[in-house]
Amino acid sequence: MSDSLAAAGDVFLVYQRDIRQVSRHTLEGYGRDIRRFISFCAASDTLEAAAVLEADVRNWVAQLHRQGLSPTSIQRALSSVRSLYRFLSERDPALGNPAVGVQAPKRRRNLPKTLDPDNVNHLFKSRPETTLDFRDMAIAELLYSSGLRLSELVAANINDLDFNERIITVTGKGRKTRSLPVGGPALQAVKDWLSLRPLGSEELEPASPLFVSSRGTRISPRSVQLRLQRMAQMSALPGKLHPHMLRHSFASHMLESSGDLRAVQELLGHSDISTTQIYTHLDFQHLSKVYDAAHPRARRKNKE
Repeated sequence: MSDSLAAAGDVFLVYQRDIRQVSRHTLEGYGRDIRRFISFCAASDTLEAAAVLEADVRNWVAQLHRQGLSPTSIQRALSSVRSLYRFLSERDPALGNPAVGVQAPKRRRNLPKTLDPDNVNHLFKSRPETTLDFRDMAIAELLYSSGLRLSELVAANINDLDFNERIITVTGKGRKTRSLPVGGPALQAVKDWLSLRPLGSEELEPASPLFVSSRGTRISPRSVQLRLQRMAQMSALPGKLHPHMLRHSFASHMLESSGDLRAVQELLGHSDISTTQIYTHLDFQHLSKVYDAAHPRARRKNKE
């Protein structure tokens, strides 16, 4: 294999295309990122793969940042160069990987969108008419009542819900199970839905899916998304409603009322509390609005 960085890049791309048979989209991304890196190195007369230093990769990342590339795009480009050198070092262990210790700028973490309590109440005031309307109401109530992930909701079976204990047991990420409390309105909504079963050719049993389509088959995640959007439109809610928004709203309202971050972490099934801490930012936004509206000094400042 040639020591030329450009030639090494060509060999890498051929390997990705012919041996790994990556998708056209992935191959184009690799090619774009690696050609950009090779051009940067060539501008400083760094033409050999073995001559590239970690400092070169850092300078390249800094240039991409100055050019206005998003942290996500920079991370992808850096990953391409890491993959290139991983490929080369497997063939020449002495080469090393100068991109391993380089980090892309941190991505700005967008705060999740939530419904305020008034909009939540407005959503649940609508009266179901058809069988599928009752199903959709039960889905929305359960998502908001217990903070389920979409995957947990569609995988739930009837016998996962204990009406006497008012809990539902779900299997989350990493195949971890957890039991969650279910509120009274959600329990009633599910009972109303179950009273209309079976559907289609469904044979109703304790281990049957909790939510099914009109054909009696387990409901798909996409169907849940589309039906919640329909609910939002029928209720004239602003913007789009998606399953995770109800989960976010559950977490935000729980934290706002209780202030117990650890409890919210357990309810959401987060393995790392830092994932849950994003809701403290939402809570702080609420507190900031209250402060601006109520504090005498804040009011005075706004009037000036």
